[in-house]
Amino acid sequence: MSVTNFLKQRAVNVAIEGHYELDTWYTAQGKPRTFPCQTSRVSPFRMMVVAPVLGKVGDRVTSYFSDFGNLEGRISDITEREFLFELDISGAMRKRMADKLEWLEQQQKDPSIRDLRKHTRNVPAMPHSTLTFADGSVHTCFIIDVSLSGAAISADIQPEIGTPLALGSCVGRVVRHLAGGFAIQFVQEQTRADLEHRIARPRPPRRKTASRRVTALS
Repeated sequence: MSVTNFLKQRAVNVAIEGHYELDTWYTAQGKPRTFPCQTSRVSPFRMMVVAPVLGKVGDRVTSYFSDFGNLEGRISDITEREFLFELDISGAMRKRMADKLEWLEQQQKDPSIRDLRKHTRNVPAMPHSTLTFADGSVHTCFIIDVSLSGAAISADIQPEIGTPLALGSCVGRVVRHLAGGFAIQFVQEQTRADLEHRIARPRPPRRKTASRRVTALS
Protein backbone atom coordinates (compact mmCIF):
# COMPACT_ATOMS: atom_id res chain seq x y z
CA MET A 1 0.00 0.00 0.00
CA SER A 2 1.15 3.57 -0.65
CA VAL A 3 1.47 6.26 2.01
CA THR A 4 -1.15 8.32 0.16
CA ASN A 5 -3.71 5.53 0.45
CA PHE A 6 -2.82 4.80 4.06
CA LEU A 7 -3.46 8.44 5.00
CA LYS A 8 -7.03 7.95 3.77
CA GLN A 9 -7.58 4.91 5.99
CA ARG A 10 -8.68 4.87 9.61
CA ALA A 11 -5.61 4.92 11.87
CA VAL A 12 -4.30 6.66 14.97
CA ASN A 13 -1.68 9.41 14.85
CA VAL A 14 0.51 8.48 17.78
CA ALA A 15 4.22 8.80 18.59
CA ILE A 16 5.63 5.66 20.24
CA GLU A 17 9.37 5.11 20.48
CA GLY A 18 10.95 1.80 19.54
CA HIS A 19 13.80 0.24 17.61
CA TYR A 20 14.09 -1.78 14.40
CA GLU A 21 16.38 -3.85 12.20
CA LEU A 22 16.47 -4.16 8.41
CA ASP A 23 17.42 -7.42 6.76
CA THR A 24 19.80 -5.51 4.47
CA TRP A 25 21.85 -3.71 7.14
CA TYR A 26 24.58 -5.44 9.17
CA THR A 27 27.53 -4.47 11.34
CA ALA A 28 31.13 -5.21 10.40
CA GLN A 29 30.80 -8.34 12.55
CA GLY A 30 27.86 -9.55 10.46
CA LYS A 31 25.15 -8.84 13.06
CA PRO A 32 21.92 -6.95 12.23
CA ARG A 33 22.18 -3.22 12.95
CA THR A 34 19.61 -1.77 15.33
CA PHE A 35 18.25 1.75 14.84
CA PRO A 36 15.95 3.89 17.03
CA CYS A 37 12.61 4.94 15.58
CA GLN A 38 9.20 6.41 16.37
CA THR A 39 5.73 5.74 15.00
CA SER A 40 3.68 8.59 13.52
CA ARG A 41 0.52 6.79 12.37
CA VAL A 42 -0.62 3.27 13.31
CA SER A 43 -3.38 0.82 12.45
CA PRO A 44 -3.65 -2.90 13.26
CA PHE A 45 -2.44 -3.63 9.71
CA ARG A 46 0.38 -1.17 9.04
CA MET A 47 2.27 1.77 10.52
CA MET A 48 4.32 4.76 9.44
CA VAL A 49 7.70 4.95 11.18
CA VAL A 50 10.05 7.93 11.42
CA ALA A 51 13.50 6.41 11.03
CA PRO A 52 17.13 7.39 10.40
CA VAL A 53 17.63 4.62 7.82
CA LEU A 54 14.66 4.07 5.52
CA GLY A 55 15.69 0.98 3.60
CA LYS A 56 13.96 0.07 0.35
CA VAL A 57 10.51 -1.10 -0.64
CA GLY A 58 10.35 -4.84 0.00
CA ASP A 59 12.97 -4.86 2.77
CA ARG A 60 11.98 -6.97 5.76
CA VAL A 61 11.71 -5.18 9.11
CA THR A 62 11.94 -6.55 12.64
CA SER A 63 10.91 -4.05 15.33
CA TYR A 64 9.93 -3.61 18.97
CA PHE A 65 7.60 -1.02 20.54
CA SER A 66 6.72 -1.11 24.25
CA ASP A 67 3.01 -0.62 23.57
CA PHE A 68 2.80 -3.29 20.85
CA GLY A 69 5.67 -5.70 21.39
CA ASN A 70 7.69 -7.38 18.63
CA LEU A 71 6.43 -6.67 15.12
CA GLU A 72 7.65 -7.97 11.77
CA GLY A 73 6.75 -7.19 8.17
CA ARG A 74 7.95 -5.45 5.02
CA ILE A 75 8.33 -1.87 3.77
CA SER A 76 5.66 -0.99 1.19
CA ASP A 77 6.39 2.72 0.65
CA ILE A 78 8.89 5.41 1.64
CA THR A 79 8.75 9.19 2.15
CA GLU A 80 11.55 11.63 2.90
CA ARG A 81 11.68 10.74 6.62
CA GLU A 82 9.46 7.68 7.08
CA PHE A 83 8.73 4.20 5.80
CA LEU A 84 5.35 2.47 5.65
CA PHE A 85 5.54 -0.88 7.39
CA GLU A 86 3.08 -3.69 6.46
CA LEU A 87 2.59 -5.80 9.60
CA ASP A 88 2.91 -9.57 9.37
CA ILE A 89 1.13 -10.57 12.60
CA SER A 90 -1.56 -12.98 13.79
CA GLY A 91 -5.24 -12.17 14.11
CA ALA A 92 -4.99 -12.30 17.90
CA MET A 93 -2.18 -9.75 17.89
CA ARG A 94 -4.15 -7.49 15.54
CA LYS A 95 -7.04 -7.58 18.02
CA ARG A 96 -4.72 -6.61 20.87
CA MET A 97 -3.28 -3.77 18.79
CA ALA A 98 -6.78 -2.55 17.88
CA ASP A 99 -7.76 -2.48 21.56
CA LYS A 100 -4.60 -0.60 22.49
CA LEU A 101 -5.05 1.91 19.67
CA GLU A 102 -8.66 2.52 20.68
CA TRP A 103 -7.54 3.34 24.21
CA LEU A 104 -4.74 5.62 22.97
CA GLU A 105 -7.18 7.46 20.71
CA GLN A 106 -9.64 7.95 23.57
CA GLN A 107 -6.84 9.25 25.76
CA GLN A 108 -5.87 11.77 23.07
CA LYS A 109 -9.45 13.07 22.91
CA ASP A 110 -9.85 13.20 26.68
CA PRO A 111 -6.58 13.56 28.67
CA SER A 112 -8.46 12.82 31.88
CA ILE A 113 -8.83 9.20 30.78
CA ARG A 114 -6.16 7.08 32.41
CA ASP A 115 -5.41 3.43 32.83
CA LEU A 116 -7.17 2.40 36.06
CA ARG A 117 -4.82 -0.51 36.67
CA LYS A 118 -2.26 0.08 39.42
CA HIS A 119 0.65 -0.59 37.10
CA THR A 120 1.02 0.07 33.39
CA ARG A 121 1.23 -3.08 31.28
CA ASN A 122 3.76 -3.46 28.48
CA VAL A 123 4.78 -6.18 26.06
CA PRO A 124 8.22 -7.53 27.08
CA ALA A 125 11.07 -7.50 24.60
CA MET A 126 11.42 -11.28 25.09
CA PRO A 127 7.81 -12.52 25.31
CA HIS A 128 8.55 -16.26 25.27
CA SER A 129 8.84 -17.85 28.70
CA THR A 130 7.91 -20.93 30.76
CA LEU A 131 5.24 -21.79 33.32
CA THR A 132 6.17 -24.10 36.19
CA PHE A 133 3.36 -25.78 38.15
CA ALA A 134 3.25 -27.24 41.65
CA ASP A 135 3.55 -30.82 40.33
CA GLY A 136 6.85 -29.94 38.63
CA SER A 137 5.46 -29.83 35.08
CA VAL A 138 6.73 -27.08 32.79
CA HIS A 139 4.95 -25.54 29.78
CA THR A 140 6.15 -22.96 27.30
CA CYS A 141 4.06 -19.79 27.02
CA PHE A 142 3.78 -16.40 25.32
CA ILE A 143 3.51 -13.26 27.47
CA ILE A 144 0.74 -11.06 26.04
CA ASP A 145 1.63 -8.21 28.40
CA VAL A 146 3.09 -7.75 31.86
CA SER A 147 3.19 -5.27 34.75
CA LEU A 148 4.95 -5.18 38.11
CA SER A 149 2.00 -7.00 39.69
CA GLY A 150 1.01 -9.59 37.09
CA ALA A 151 0.85 -10.77 33.49
CA ALA A 152 -1.50 -11.94 30.75
CA ILE A 153 -0.44 -15.28 29.27
CA SER A 154 -1.20 -17.31 26.16
CA ALA A 155 -0.38 -21.04 26.31
CA ASP A 156 -1.60 -24.43 25.13
CA ILE A 157 -3.23 -24.96 28.53
CA GLN A 158 -5.71 -22.96 30.62
CA PRO A 159 -5.26 -23.67 34.34
CA GLU A 160 -8.14 -23.18 36.75
CA ILE A 161 -8.54 -19.89 38.59
CA GLY A 162 -6.51 -20.04 41.80
CA THR A 163 -3.85 -22.38 40.39
CA PRO A 164 -0.38 -21.60 41.83
CA LEU A 165 2.47 -21.42 39.32
CA ALA A 166 5.62 -19.56 38.40
CA LEU A 167 6.18 -17.45 35.30
CA GLY A 168 9.92 -17.73 34.79
CA SER A 169 10.98 -17.24 38.40
CA CYS A 170 8.01 -15.03 39.43
CA VAL A 171 5.57 -16.95 41.65
CA GLY A 172 1.87 -16.17 41.34
CA ARG A 173 -1.66 -17.51 40.88
CA VAL A 174 -4.17 -17.57 38.05
CA VAL A 175 -6.78 -14.88 38.79
CA ARG A 176 -8.99 -14.86 35.69
CA HIS A 177 -9.47 -16.32 32.22
CA LEU A 178 -9.14 -14.22 29.06
CA ALA A 179 -10.03 -14.73 25.42
CA GLY A 180 -7.13 -16.87 24.27
CA GLY A 181 -5.31 -16.95 27.59
CA PHE A 182 -5.36 -16.21 31.32
CA ALA A 183 -4.13 -13.62 33.83
CA ILE A 184 -1.60 -14.19 36.61
CA GLN A 185 -1.18 -12.08 39.75
CA PHE A 186 2.29 -12.23 41.29
CA VAL A 187 2.57 -13.07 44.98
CA GLN A 188 5.06 -10.24 45.39
CA GLU A 189 5.18 -7.01 43.41
CA GLN A 190 8.24 -7.03 41.18
CA THR A 191 10.79 -4.27 40.62
CA ARG A 192 11.09 -2.70 37.20
CA ALA A 193 14.83 -3.38 37.08
CA ASP A 194 14.44 -7.16 37.55
CA LEU A 195 11.05 -7.88 35.95
CA GLU A 196 11.97 -8.80 32.36
CA HIS A 197 14.96 -10.87 33.45
CA ARG A 198 12.85 -12.88 35.89
CA ILE A 199 9.87 -13.57 33.64
CA ALA A 200 11.95 -14.49 30.59
CA ARG A 201 14.33 -16.84 32.35
CA PRO A 202 13.47 -20.42 31.31
CA ARG A 203 13.16 -23.02 34.02
CA PRO A 204 13.64 -26.55 32.66
CA PRO A 205 11.89 -29.38 34.50
CA ARG A 206 13.76 -30.81 37.48
CA ARG A 207 11.82 -33.79 38.74
CA LYS A 208 14.13 -34.38 41.70
CA THR A 209 13.08 -31.10 43.31
CA ALA A 210 9.36 -31.29 42.43
CA SER A 211 8.31 -31.83 46.08
CA ARG A 212 10.15 -28.69 47.14
CA ARG A 213 8.39 -26.64 44.45
CA VAL A 214 5.02 -27.89 45.65
CA THR A 215 5.75 -26.48 49.09
CA ALA A 216 6.98 -23.16 47.67
CA LEU A 217 4.00 -22.62 45.38
CA SER A 218 1.20 -23.77 47.65
